[in-house]
Amino acid sequence: MTDRSLPFSSAPTSGGWHEGDPVAFRHFADLGPLRLENGATLPAVRLAFEAWGKLNRERSNAVLVLHALTGDAHVTGVGGPGVPGQPTPGWWSEIVGPGKIVDTDHSFVVAANVLGGCQGSLGPSSLAPDGKAWGSRFPVISTRDQVAAEVRLADYLGISSWSLVIGASMGGHRAIEWAVGYPRRVERVAVVASGAQTTAEQAAWNHAQIRAIELDPAWHGGDYHDQPTGPTTGLALAREIAHTTYRSPKELSERFGRLPQHNEDVLTGGRLAIESYLDHHGDKLARRFDAGSYAALCHAMLTHDIGRDRGGVREALKRVTARALVVAVDSDRLFFPDQAWEVAEGVRGAFYREIHSDHGHDGFLIEHDQMTRLLDEFLNERIPARDSVLARDSFPTR
Repeated sequence: MTDRSLPFSSAPTSGGWHEGDPVAFRHFADLGPLRLENGATLPAVRLAFEAWGKLNRERSNAVLVLHALTGDAHVTGVGGPGVPGQPTPGWWSEIVGPGKIVDTDHSFVVAANVLGGCQGSLGPSSLAPDGKAWGSRFPVISTRDQVAAEVRLADYLGISSWSLVIGASMGGHRAIEWAVGYPRRVERVAVVASGAQTTAEQAAWNHAQIRAIELDPAWHGGDYHDQPTGPTTGLALAREIAHTTYRSPKELSERFGRLPQHNEDVLTGGRLAIESYLDHHGDKLARRFDAGSYAALCHAMLTHDIGRDRGGVREALKRVTARALVVAVDSDRLFFPDQAWEVAEGVRGAFYREIHSDHGHDGFLIEHDQMTRLLDEFLNERIPARDSVLARDSFPTR
């Protein structure tokens, strides 16, 4: 149970969550105006979040978990048809929870829906001060803006320092930004399947996804929230593009190969099984996510660069004082291991580890046992403290 002495609000009054929608396990923090990195100002920022465990008297046991692109604050716990407002179980329940490696019996664990999203935090579908959806008026936000909002949330909760900040994929962007931008507020950081800046290839993938949404006739320049239908076709296509990068060629080949979808014949316009698989994931996301938020978050990923205005990536990484763990997935073709290695190499005393998986980028979600073992090594100091990064070939990856 959460500590009810904290200033939790269990029901929203405005913003990105439509009034009357079931709130499930979410709390809502109204954090005031926020000046963005590009000079624009959001007049009233709200973040939806979930929390587990209890903050101790010293307020020294707080953990921040940062979700990926289309993830949310529901890191652990039940979900499904019987839970109004929460259609799915927690996305990292094997890692976070009672008795898990991130133990909610001993830590106060917080996860926020990211700024720009659509699960109760301020985003393009939220109501602007004029009572209409922000839509195309929602400004470009950066990774630093998202972290600045999370800093406000930490202040709101009375947390001056996190004992651990952990994030994967887009969440890893925010985790390293926390460690670079607010070093005194992060004691330990774990950056998983992520990097210090968006590469040209990652920018290309993001651009293709954004364009898939923008070219949907129902996009209406981003102002579709008062229309009967939104750009769900474009959003589904964007997800199909993304999902291809989340899995490895080996897995797709072994799992689907050239198999047709049931009795469909490609020579007469039918689909291969891989096409049906991607269509399923595209349609699934289009039923639960806002296209404007998807585009806004892809834009935010394009901005990610911890070295901007800090003398470059190497100089920025020198600011990190947290004890650091950097984890790559060896078959990841979205965030290649070399990107994770760059982070580990640049942070004094950081530890680099690899998850072995045939699943590609999504290995951090699938390989629970390996992820648990690596975090156990790190959090319980089962690896020796060192002043330099462990060599990449100095430990087994299998």
